Amino acid sequence: MIELNLSGKTAVVTGGASGIGKATTLEIAKAGARVLLADIDEEKGAAVAAEARAQNLQVEFMRVDLTDPASVERFADQALERAGRVDILVNGAGWGRIEPFVQNQSEFWDRVMAINLMGPIRLTRRFLPAMFEAKSGKVVNVASDAGRVGSLGETVYSAAKGGLIAFTKSLAREAARYNVNVNCVCPGPTDTPLLAAVPEKHREAFVKATPMRRIGKPKEVADAILFFAADTSDYVTGQVLSVSGGLTMVG
Repeated sequence: MIELNLSGKTAVVTGGASGIGKATTLEIAKAGARVLLADIDEEKGAAVAAEARAQNLQVEFMRVDLTDPASVERFADQALERAGRVDILVNGAGWGRIEPFVQNQSEFWDRVMAINLMGPIRLTRRFLPAMFEAKSGKVVNVASDAGRVGSLGETVYSAAKGGLIAFTKSLAREAARYNVNVNCVCPGPTDTPLLAAVPEKHREAFVKATPMRRIGKPKEVADAILFFAADTSDYVTGQVLSVSGGLTMVG
């Protein structure tokens, strides 16, 4: 068994109050890192931080609204003030809902793009210079298999996640000379609050379409994120890893 040691590292995990983000926050903290849990939900974020502290884990909640550029700027300033430098950035926040494209309103598009694409871009831009200066850092973007193969009723969400995948690959080329790794994890259907909002018939269809015949668990995705966040991935960059029980197999 490989022991991952992130002692002395500081990580930022967005969307850390629930689902995959919560699982990632706890796994990275268990590996020894100090985690700045970023989320818009203050009540849930504070609860996760308290749960972590009860396990003697270093987790602090900080509020951020990824749809608001000013909030992203304030969060980044405060995070750098607290930590000095962020060693690991996990862009884990995501949002969407299943709805036919022709029924979408522009406000819905704006929110989907802000949370799933522009928020991660803005946050990465703020933390990357210090990583470059230190010649060390890990950026892990959490996209979706919807961004690789499309998803019925999630057209703009798929576009945003596809953009995040392309952002990962291009940024990895720029960051490699500074010894900064940029990788992407693409979950398939996973047992999260986002999936809980999906109609039962859609969840059943996901299970039937998945070779492993089940929905993923948040920790299973978090383990993949942890691989990219640790030194196990030092020679891996610009890669996209699906954690989907075989639902998508992209060559």
